[in-house]
Amino acid sequence: MLKNLACVAVAAVFTLHAQTAPSDANRPAWAFLTPDKQQPPSSEESAPIHVPGSAKEYTAAQIDDLSNPPDWFPDEHPPAPSIVQHAKGAALACGACHLMSGHGHQESADLAGLSAEYIFRTMLDFRSGTRIDPARMNAIAKAMSDEDIKQAAGWFAALKPGGWIKVVETDSVPKSYVSVKGRQRLPLPGGGTEPLGNRIIELPQDVARATSRDPHSGFIAYVPVGSVAKGASLAKTGGTTTGLGKTISCAICHGDSLEGLGDVPRIAGLHPAYVARQLYAFQIGTNHSVSSALMKKVVTNLTADDILAIAAYAATQ
Repeated sequence: MLKNLACVAVAAVFTLHAQTAPSDANRPAWAFLTPDKQQPPSSEESAPIHVPGSAKEYTAAQIDDLSNPPDWFPDEHPPAPSIVQHAKGAALACGACHLMSGHGHQESADLAGLSAEYIFRTMLDFRSGTRIDPARMNAIAKAMSDEDIKQAAGWFAALKPGGWIKVVETDSVPKSYVSVKGRQRLPLPGGGTEPLGNRIIELPQDVARATSRDPHSGFIAYVPVGSVAKGASLAKTGGTTTGLGKTISCAICHGDSLEGLGDVPRIAGLHPAYVARQLYAFQIGTNHSVSSALMKKVVTNLTADDILAIAAYAATQ
């Protein structure tokens, strides 16, 4: 059934209006979290750090150790495989970026509840280079054995997704910067606001808890006014309620609730920056995995505004 749906999706896309080639103008710069050259003064905590509801304590150095990430709530998840909690050569501990809840931050992916088959296949794509992540994932995948990947995939698949991102439509947003430490976007300590413009800015609900890798403290995604409705139209109808739009309904492959079908991943509730990066990767070919055969034509006609709108809408689901 899933294969039949996929074939229908691909066939439908071939009947869309004349297609335009993607360009750098489509690149959602806001979704690529490159640390700013000018960083606020560092004020690293020297005393042990705590987060609400946890009996654990860690130093700042332990929290920032990507080889051995903090596990604030070990009773909330099954026993983790070694590769999730501890580095293996060039393979950083999975829980460092994706957290021990699987939800991750803006610079990484939310893996909680994705199918084990999808995660396993994605890691093999990173290993082979058919999917490119110049920051980290290609090197990490090459350092992991098939058994490492299988164990991590099964563990993340068993975690509960959802409840991590609140979407707010607005014209202005707190001033922010991308931190060198962790590549997270954080509000400037001095405060202030600036026009949001044609961006999605995702910030922690609580900066101290987010930088402590607290899996109980989520994020606010500030999106342009009207972007959610536009994204809903694109996701539900392909961009029009009559005739042909510029794409097809996301529900054909990802399900009516966008929570995934079989090993087709959910896109509901994911970090908007992550969704935007993936749509652009399909456009320019840095993801030419098996999945891209289905997605390439779907994204061909999407503009930067469309990518933003779809990412905003998916985050609300």
